[in-house]
Amino acid sequence: MEIMSTVSTRLGARLRAVRERRGLSQDQLAELFGFNDRQTVSAIETGERRLSAAELILAVQKLGISLDDLTDPFQLTGEGRFSWRQTGVSPRRLESFEAVAGRWIAAFREIAPQVGRHAPLLRRSLGLHKGSTFEEAMAAGERFAHDFALGEVPAARLADVMERELAILVLMVDAVAGVSGAACRLPELDAVLINRGEVVGRRHFDLAHELFHLLTWDAMPPEHSEEASETGKGRVEQLANSFASALLMPRAVLERLADWRALEGDTLVKMLLSAARTLQVTATAVKWRLVALGHLSAKAARGIDDRLLRSDASEKRGAPKAPPLFSRPFLEVLGQAVEQGRVSARRAADLAGLTLDDLADLFRQHGVAAPFEA
Repeated sequence: MEIMSTVSTRLGARLRAVRERRGLSQDQLAELFGFNDRQTVSAIETGERRLSAAELILAVQKLGISLDDLTDPFQLTGEGRFSWRQTGVSPRRLESFEAVAGRWIAAFREIAPQVGRHAPLLRRSLGLHKGSTFEEAMAAGERFAHDFALGEVPAARLADVMERELAILVLMVDAVAGVSGAACRLPELDAVLINRGEVVGRRHFDLAHELFHLLTWDAMPPEHSEEASETGKGRVEQLANSFASALLMPRAVLERLADWRALEGDTLVKMLLSAARTLQVTATAVKWRLVALGHLSAKAARGIDDRLLRSDASEKRGAPKAPPLFSRPFLEVLGQAVEQGRVSARRAADLAGLTLDDLADLFRQHGVAAPFEA
């Protein structure tokens, strides 16, 4: 009964998404189906009424879609709610990449319970809202780092804590140019996508930023698309940045690194870069965190040319390479599914968008035994 309810809800959500893309009202769709009123359409879209086999075929014919558009479990059409961090990406390109990303998330959602990895019964939340102050958001970030024992360099353990303790799917991906990352909310799963091509500091900031959105989604749902920035424009984005900054750059750690009020000029710039390397964030993020803590005036911060704070070159010389695609939990689930015969190796590779050889290599990169011979 529960499975049937899930299927009905999924079909309904996808039918609604197709209807909205076609610019049709519920009344117009009711007319296409030959229903007496739009209430029947509404009941189908909310999962309260099942779509019969005949109605399913009729939907395919009348709406000019494939059966997979409504039934493929490895799609998220109409189900996942995304919030993207991007710069200069057209809506069409973003929509196209969202469909690709949806397949990865849908694959994990569908397969994980089959191999014994079930979604948590309860979701955590921060208890913040749009009326919360930036100081409250920063306090929440510091508290998160403390409560989950993230240590002196919170960025180093954040992804692991999100995956292992909060059951959030974290995927490192090759995104289209301009996309930094995204949060995705499903009824049964939370996920974060991070562009692994970004420098390490940006990756960590995006990760903490998207964590804020997932922990406050019900109280202040984020926009579908936002400009990637460490200062933010809208209030919700500024709260997210305040939380992320405090989580990644705890006050006590920064204050131990330097007497920031005594620094200026080249010495200040060098210390900002040093602190950024230590905490695995960007020097620009350190600068604005110090402003928030009162260790640097906003005027002084604006006077520092951000070009001097770009650490991309030093990162390319000595910092870690981009992380491997996806994540270890994602590969563990795929591997177990192949081992148990729930999906074929070729199907697993297709879901990941890889060749069999590349998938086998990816298992090795994550330290997971490949369940097949490439």
